[in-house]
Amino acid sequence: MPRKYFGTDGIRGRANAFPITPEFAMKVGQAAGLSFQRGEHRHRVMIGKDTRLSGYMIENALVAGFTSVGMDVLLVGPMPTPAVAMLTRSMRADLGVMISASHNPFDDNGIKLFAPDGYKLSDEVEREIEALLDQDLSRRLAASRLLGRAKRIDDAQARYIEFAKRTLPRNLDLAGLRIVIDCANGAGYKVAPAALWELGAEVVTIGDKPDGFNINDACGSTHPETLVEKVREMRADIGIALDGDADRVLIVDEKGHVVDGDQLMAVVAQSWLEDGRLTQPGIVATVMSNLGLERFLGGLGLQLARTPVGDRYVLEHMREHGFNVGGEQSGHIILSDYSTTGDGLVAALQVLAVVLKMGRPVSEVCHRFEPLPQILKNVRFKGGKPLEAVSVVTAIDDAKQKLGNHGRLVIRPSGTEPVIRVMAEGDDRDLVETVVDQIVEAVAKAAA
Repeated sequence: MPRKYFGTDGIRGRANAFPITPEFAMKVGQAAGLSFQRGEHRHRVMIGKDTRLSGYMIENALVAGFTSVGMDVLLVGPMPTPAVAMLTRSMRADLGVMISASHNPFDDNGIKLFAPDGYKLSDEVEREIEALLDQDLSRRLAASRLLGRAKRIDDAQARYIEFAKRTLPRNLDLAGLRIVIDCANGAGYKVAPAALWELGAEVVTIGDKPDGFNINDACGSTHPETLVEKVREMRADIGIALDGDADRVLIVDEKGHVVDGDQLMAVVAQSWLEDGRLTQPGIVATVMSNLGLERFLGGLGLQLARTPVGDRYVLEHMREHGFNVGGEQSGHIILSDYSTTGDGLVAALQVLAVVLKMGRPVSEVCHRFEPLPQILKNVRFKGGKPLEAVSVVTAIDDAKQKLGNHGRLVIRPSGTEPVIRVMAEGDDRDLVETVVDQIVEAVAKAAA
């Protein structure tokens, strides 16, 4: 059964338009608070946010909701999503909340919820909360003497910085490395540069002046060209690009070339295989990861387990089957030895650890395989089911036959907009372009 308010990554939408309104956010606080009040202890919730202007509004509304049902609130202010997950576990909170729309523009926002173990909520728990959201909760509010309190945790940033630093092997430091980090004017703008500097690096920081409007604006992992220019200008050894809530990372090598999540997973997978750290003979990625990664891993005797698009599905597969490395091409890298969600800073530190051990330039360390030509095109449609049209089915079957064992085809509806995504990759770029164009034409005609 589909969920009514929750998507693949919490509740998300345009700020100050339903469901991201103060009224609804307050009710989310009430519903989630009631769902997680189990036992007789004093219950508490951890709340963090990124740097969007609307974060103030949503934060205050959530505080009102949680305290109105008798839950104490711990506020940490701007903080990466993985930091909120970590602090929820560390401080024994009953629930964690991150106010963020990740890599989206400032005028979007969202509410992500974490269970006490730091993992995102299951579909079942989200449905329980949704059921409460559709009820009148006025009779379930706390008595006046049982209202919750709100408290700011002043050392939260220092706690996360220390956690992140401990993920770099103790025998290594970053002395001698010049690192440019682009914080996307987002949640990691203080903690990420501080952690790198404390580990000994010479740090040049950009995207570290949030004003409520400039999060992800021509900066961060969605716009790495800004970082590319700075790396070249500063003649840096490496560039690190985070996204708005710092759960994603892309790398720029010393030559100014962008390194995506597929290459980063390859680096970590091979390193952890050599160190005997992989808990399974392989890693988990989505259907969008390049076939070159799959072939590279196969050469190491490792498998690539594929899931639908979304870090939620990657993590579910990792937990169910015991993998400790997974992620997405976009740079959402999940290393479950350290974190319950993607952590851009921690993933970057793991890559830096390999750079230090090998003593080679980032351009050599982070180029593990040659990506196959991959083409993605989107087709908008107003309604109906164009993928079920006979002409589209025929075009897809024909494309699969043409690609054979030398390519791959992924066609899926977007989960956030009325778009059909058509992706193909293969050894022959001309053939890949041809089959994508044929399918796009067939889908466009069926959707007209």
